[in-house]
Amino acid sequence: MYPLINDAHAQGGATGSAGMDLLIMVGIFFLIMYFMIIRPQNKRNREHRQLLASLARGDEIVTSGGLFGRVLQVEESFVRLEVQRGVEVKVQKQAINSVMPKGTFGDDAGKEAAAGKTSAKTSAKTSSKTSAKGTPAKDGR
Repeated sequence: MYPLINDAHAQGGATGSAGMDLLIMVGIFFLIMYFMIIRPQNKRNREHRQLLASLARGDEIVTSGGLFGRVLQVEESFVRLEVQRGVEVKVQKQAINSVMPKGTFGDDAGKEAAAGKTSAKTSAKTSSKTSAKGTPAKDGR
């Protein structure tokens, strides 16, 4: 009834190469996974270990939780950070994500932000002046 199937069974020598083809495919799949996933991850882990080993007092860092601060003290497994003047936090070294360039955590940053808020408030007050009748005051234009 199925003449082609009978012919395929009659040639019995091809069954040995099917196992070899499977091994070659598995090997190729493993190589692809190694170069696309395992090797880059190992490289990132090595770079992160080097980053943690090179931490020193005064470095400005960002943690994986988004905390930004200056390193005050480096211990075996923990780091003390200054997140604001007078506010210190102790975090695990593994939580440190990256080291920022020096000067990013400037002490003047808080002063500038406060100055920006006060200037915005004063400009809002001056622009909302009204006359006694409830109409906007004329600036002499």
